[in-house]
Amino acid sequence: MSFSTTSLLDHAPTTTDRTLPPRTRRRRLPDLRRWISPVALILLWQVSSATGVLPPDKLSSPWTVLQSGVEVARTGELGAAFTVSLGRVAVGFLVGATIAIALGIAAGLSKWGEVLIDPPVQMLRTLPFLGLIPLFILWFGIGEEPKIALVALGVAFPLYLNVHSGIRNSDDQLIEATTALGYTRAERLWHAILPGAIPQTLVGLRLSLGTAWLALIVGETVNADAGLGYLITNAREFLRTDVVVVGLVVYAVLGLVTDFLVRLLERRALRWRAR
Repeated sequence: MSFSTTSLLDHAPTTTDRTLPPRTRRRRLPDLRRWISPVALILLWQVSSATGVLPPDKLSSPWTVLQSGVEVARTGELGAAFTVSLGRVAVGFLVGATIAIALGIAAGLSKWGEVLIDPPVQMLRTLPFLGLIPLFILWFGIGEEPKIALVALGVAFPLYLNVHSGIRNSDDQLIEATTALGYTRAERLWHAILPGAIPQTLVGLRLSLGTAWLALIVGETVNADAGLGYLITNAREFLRTDVVVVGLVVYAVLGLVTDFLVRLLERRALRWRAR
């Protein structure tokens, strides 16, 4: 029995989408089914508004919201509010993240640090944001400081908890290996403990950024004269539900964008981790 070269080539495996593993196919072809429910909800919202089931003084239609968004963007009002809010989040995040990482490392590496730092942090993190606003106004006035302090506080707690937990849950076998290899304490910290805490630290970073936007919404709706929260509060006074929804959508988009950036950083920083 003989086989021709043509028949062998015909039966040779080829690199096509069919032979690719399912994970690769999913990367090349996004699952469009995830858009079914959001699009259906928007259509239901539009139909309810068009038929009068959902009155405009309660919630404007998606088309009206889109038109209002284009209008406030064209006048520059949305851009100015966006810039102010983004600046507050950036400053508050830097302050809160710096404090959280420093405290998390100190409490995670030292028993005395955990004894002195962890109990007050655990008590403070249970305090509600709304309850702290009057106190922050008394301390810092009605300027930018209370809003930045509120964002910093929202950032600090989830990031501290994850940094502290990531250090405490370091791989004991890896630490023993570095000790056997003669690493100094500083080298163990740099090459074993801190890299091992990176995955959980990035989880804390995602949580803290989400909390930062929530804290900003609370801070900007109280004694604010600029920002997205002020835009929403001012629109509420005039029953402009369309502008209110525009502001909320911008908040949501900013939260999704920052979360995407952290996930991108996570993929780059954790290339060594098995997937």
